[in-house]
Amino acid sequence: MNDLICQIARTINTDSGGRARALVIGGYVRDQLLGVESPDIDVEVFGMGFSDLKALLETFGEVVVVGQVFGVMRLKGLNVDFSLPREDNKIGKGHKGFDVKCNPDLSFDQAARRRDLTINSIGYDPLTGEYIDPFNGRRDLSSRLLRATDPVHFAEDPLRGLRVAQFIARLEMDADKSLKQLCRGLDLSEVSPERIYLEFKKLLDKGVKPSSGFEFLLEVGLLNFFPDLAALVGVEQDPQWHPEGDVWTHTMMVLDEAALLRPQTGKQSLAFMYGALCHDLGKVATTHTDTQGRIRSPAHDAEGVVVSERFLTTLKAPRELIAQVGMLVKYHLAPFLFISNGAGPKAYRRLARRLVGVGLDLRVLVLLATADHFGRMTPDALARTFPEQHDFMLAADRYLESGQAPVDLVRGRDLLARGLAPGPRFGRILARCRELQDEGFSEECEQLITRALVDVGNV
Repeated sequence: MNDLICQIARTINTDSGGRARALVIGGYVRDQLLGVESPDIDVEVFGMGFSDLKALLETFGEVVVVGQVFGVMRLKGLNVDFSLPREDNKIGKGHKGFDVKCNPDLSFDQAARRRDLTINSIGYDPLTGEYIDPFNGRRDLSSRLLRATDPVHFAEDPLRGLRVAQFIARLEMDADKSLKQLCRGLDLSEVSPERIYLEFKKLLDKGVKPSSGFEFLLEVGLLNFFPDLAALVGVEQDPQWHPEGDVWTHTMMVLDEAALLRPQTGKQSLAFMYGALCHDLGKVATTHTDTQGRIRSPAHDAEGVVVSERFLTTLKAPRELIAQVGMLVKYHLAPFLFISNGAGPKAYRRLARRLVGVGLDLRVLVLLATADHFGRMTPDALARTFPEQHDFMLAADRYLESGQAPVDLVRGRDLLARGLAPGPRFGRILARCRELQDEGFSEECEQLITRALVDVGNV
């Protein structure tokens, strides 16, 4: 525990004559009990009003009020939220439909009752080392069980159904029967897309077993609020390639494989996990049984781009992420197909350029292809063999410098230096120079321009 927090807690207690008490609450306490590092600390101060707490904190540094309605403030340079206990009364739809009143006279039991789950309703006294646990959250942590702190308050915010899903995935815990029943009655349509997106982000970025969170959403009916995902259930696949079952089953297996391979860099990691979730969304519209009785899903990669963009747009995901996921979905079969079809240097270089154009690289695509391959129950997947992955990377290293997209040898300034005027032909010449370079021509800049001028002509 941060020494400054202990010092502040001691001052709060001393200056109030023992009437006020500062307790660490919420996720930090839960994570410490689980032995997990948590960067964010929340401190709730009982028995002291907002102005008195602000004045006291100002003796330790500059105070920033981040939510006066919610009684929340911070000390500049310290990643800790100091807040007052509050009462929340549901008066309308959405997360803004609450009448919030700070009440420093509430007991810890009363304040903790508004929290979603018992594991998040534990307090810790930094001065005495005591845990305050009126709802048996520590017992539930030991039992790996999620329970609602208060059934009435839990149902007031439908987003909590998604929070349960991401805690199931992150903490590898189960929801008890009464909590599942509460979640079945939630209406996610009143929750903003931005809040839903953030919960999905936590589930995918932090989930140890992401499939368990999505399986929970399916079980309690909340998956129906995401029709593009729910549509995967029951879509058949060719048993030769997918003996594990339908597209939903395969996608869940791929998600868990992806969690094992997840890149550590933030933006690529989230795009990779969304790519795993969305990679086969196109199979819903393209799957059919051919005249030989085989189940086929032709062009499901291209169709999947359309569906994944629609799904992510409804979540109001960042445009950069939508473009990245679309690129991963479009080319998730490339490592296998490139090796099967004997693709040459031009194909590798063009693919690398397209990925770089949205902030990705071949490594992330190969990781997705690997998760896709191992997320099934074919003999080679069960044996954990994927020779195409190895061959693809060997070819990529052979055709690309350090596996990276080639840098253009000819740029606009080079054409200007040749006396060429900007215009449609200018762009075609640049594009042809890039094609020649990708095809393996190793000429210098001037020679590439000369070749391109001949190919483009005066058109």
